[in-house]
Amino acid sequence: MALFIIERNFAEQLELNADMVNDITRINDDSEVKWLYSFLSADKKKTFCLYEAADASSIKEAAKRANIPADVIIEVSAMLRPEAFV
Repeated sequence: MALFIIERNFAEQLELNADMVNDITRINDDSEVKWLYSFLSADKKKTFCLYEAADASSIKEAAKRANIPADVIIEVSAMLRPEAFV
């Protein structure tokens, strides 16, 4: 599985609840993508999410089914951490 960063832009502030997260997780499971974690902007209208998936089209499919945006999808080739260079 490859890693992807997804930028999502929302018209309104994002307010998730347990039911919404469960629905997204179920759809992701059906599409064989895994949501690892997300960062939420201060205005709660943008997220940057890290996902595992076979390809970007799987992420697009899951986002469409969940009715959430996937405005930018970038495949990540490596993860760099500062402590690795010390």
